[in-house]
Amino acid sequence: MDTKVIPLHTRIHPSAIVHPKAQVGAGVEIGPYTIIGENVEIGEGTKIGAHCVIEGWTKIGRENKIYTGAIVGSEPQDLKFGGEKTYLFIGDNNIIREYATISRGTEGGGGETRLGNGNLVMSYVHVGHDVQMGNHCVVAHAVGIAGHVVIEDRVVLGGIAGIHQFTKIGRMAMVGAHSMVTKDVPPYALVDGNPARVYGVNIVGLRRNGLPPETRIEIQRAFKILYRSGLNVSQAIEVMERELAGSEEIDHFLRFLRSADRGICR
Repeated sequence: MDTKVIPLHTRIHPSAIVHPKAQVGAGVEIGPYTIIGENVEIGEGTKIGAHCVIEGWTKIGRENKIYTGAIVGSEPQDLKFGGEKTYLFIGDNNIIREYATISRGTEGGGGETRLGNGNLVMSYVHVGHDVQMGNHCVVAHAVGIAGHVVIEDRVVLGGIAGIHQFTKIGRMAMVGAHSMVTKDVPPYALVDGNPARVYGVNIVGLRRNGLPPETRIEIQRAFKILYRSGLNVSQAIEVMERELAGSEEIDHFLRFLRSADRGICR
């Protein structure tokens, strides 16, 4: 029996402007009045809506969805930027909603902005230059992420939150809506307020991400040592190393605390 191969056709609206040197994969859809720049690469199956601008040295992976009015790969909003060649890398299966803006990197910040796989970036979000975002994050409406921010995997940022430059947000942390984050958010934490304060462990997030009960209990013990024992961070790390059972999650928690140069939310 013969197998019929159905080719993946790229569909580009007649009103779209796609530079002839742009690399557009099979099955890509580009909507009306969208502009694709010279140095852009778009992976197979990605869908780009109307009135979008994809520019600069931007590489987008497979099966992404980019909605109306998004501006992706624009020059950094940084007065030190001098037009140098910098990059934006976006992985696979991301959703970038209406009017979001994502900037390329700067020479002084490593030269690249990165988004991993499976992220949801909602409408009017700004992702600043040199941001490093992991996988499966949810960034709600109108969040502002300043330059040089690191966001680990499976983080949730509530609507209209502001994330200060050079801060780090640990894996599976949740930031409440309207919060202002000016210090590092430890992994697994639930923070809220202006300035953001820690209110406990993101237990719901840990459950949703499949962490077993014994691991959740160890994380709660770690937070009790860090936040309720009266110890400073260095002292709390020593106690955690001595008293907690070894696990990948606790090891990661300790690594994060050791590298929190801006201090942590308390």
